[in-house]
Amino acid sequence: MKISKNMQNGLNNQISLEANASNIYLSMASWCEVIGYEGGASFFYAQSDEERAHMLKIVHYLNNLGIPATIPATKLPSSDFKSLESILKTALKNEQAVTSAIHKLVEIAQKDKDHSTYAFLEWFVNEQVQEETKFETLIQKFELIGRDKIAINEIDKILASSVASANSTGSV
Repeated sequence: MKISKNMQNGLNNQISLEANASNIYLSMASWCEVIGYEGGASFFYAQSDEERAHMLKIVHYLNNLGIPATIPATKLPSSDFKSLESILKTALKNEQAVTSAIHKLVEIAQKDKDHSTYAFLEWFVNEQVQEETKFETLIQKFELIGRDKIAINEIDKILASSVASANSTGSV
């Protein structure tokens, strides 16, 4: 099967975006671990693994088409975070950027009448709905529970339990 050069470039760019997202989440996990947010650390380590899995999904898709995937260098992620709430807001913005990029790939697939890649990308479209909802819900906890030390501790516990429940269902 052939895909357009435009789609190849788009998928390779998405590989880069997913790799950078993985590193951003790894940096967030490291920060959480140092600060003492054990739940946040577990949550963001799992998010980092998930983004790497997304990257590999695209790498395998291209390779299975006989198109060597471009493995990118990654950008140095920030490690200067202010709070657990600010990290979650940054993560939501990152997920929104990924969603936008996936939607652009879907538009290319539609324009190219590339039904196979369109079907492949539908998984990512659905995944991004879940990702954005997850972060929006977590950020909402600050409004519901508060921002004092006890509230932040409870939110950290929520992050830990979300990893535990995701591990039991097979998704983060």
